Amino acid sequence: MERIVRLLIAGMLILGLAFSVTGCGGQAGENKAPADKAKPVLNVASETTYPPMEFTEKGEYVGFDIDLIKAIGAAEGYEVKINSLGFDALIPALQAGNMDCAVSAMTINEKRLQAVDFSKPYYTAGLIIAVGQNTEGISTLEDLQGKRLAAEVGTTGLDASNKIKEKDPKTTIKVFDSVGEAFMELEKGGVDAVINDLPITAYYIQTKGKDKVKTVGEVFAADDQYGIAVKKGNTELLNKINSGLDKVMASGEYDKIYKKWFGEQE
Repeated sequence: MERIVRLLIAGMLILGLAFSVTGCGGQAGENKAPADKAKPVLNVASETTYPPMEFTEKGEYVGFDIDLIKAIGAAEGYEVKINSLGFDALIPALQAGNMDCAVSAMTINEKRLQAVDFSKPYYTAGLIIAVGQNTEGISTLEDLQGKRLAAEVGTTGLDASNKIKEKDPKTTIKVFDSVGEAFMELEKGGVDAVINDLPITAYYIQTKGKDKVKTVGEVFAADDQYGIAVKKGNTELLNKINSGLDKVMASGEYDKIYKKWFGEQE
C-alpha cells in the first residue's frame, strides 16, 4: 500500500512538472518577439572599372553609381548586392533575368531602349576627346578622321568612333574591355585619341593620367544622360527605383554623393 501511495505521489509530481513546463513554454512563445523579416536582395550589375562612377578600392566596390544605388536601395528597403560584369554583358544579364538592374554610367539612347527600360536620368555626361599630353593638331571630331582611336566595348565613345570610321575608312579603332586599357594604349602611343565620357576622362586625368593625358575640343553629345536599366517590362521594379531616386534627390543625399565624387555642383 505504501508503495502504491509513493507511486501516486511521484506521478502527480511528474504531471505537475509537465504542466509547469508547458505553461512556461506557452507563455515564452507568446512573449517572444517575431524574427526580423529579411530584406529583399537587389542584384545590381555593374562594370566596375570605370572610376569615379564604379571601381574597386581595397577590395570593395566604390564610386558615384555604387553609392547612389545603395542609397536608392536603402530608401526602398532593399539589400543591395553589386555584381561585377563586363559592360557588354550588362544588358544580356538583365534580359536573361540573371540581374535585377544595372547601374554603370549607362547612357540612355534609342538602341538601348529597344532592349531594356531605363529609370529617370540621374546624371548628364557628354563625350570628350582625350589625347597624349604633347599631342597637337587634334581638337575636333573631323581631326580624328584617319587617326588611330581607342574606346571601351559597348560604349557611346565606341559609337562615336565608329561614326568617324564611316566617314573615313582609314580610321582604325582599337576596342578594349575597360576604358583604363584604352587610356594605357594612348599613353604608350598605340593610338592617337580616346573618345569617352567626360566625367570618367576628367577623373583619369586628375589621377592616373596626370601630366600624361589631356582633353581637347568641346564636350559633344552634351545631352547624354545616364539611367539605371531594368529588364524590359519590369514596371514594378522600375517604379521602385524611380521612387527611391526621387527620395534620394529630395533628401539631399544625392547632393552629398555628388560632392563626394565631383565636388560642388556648378
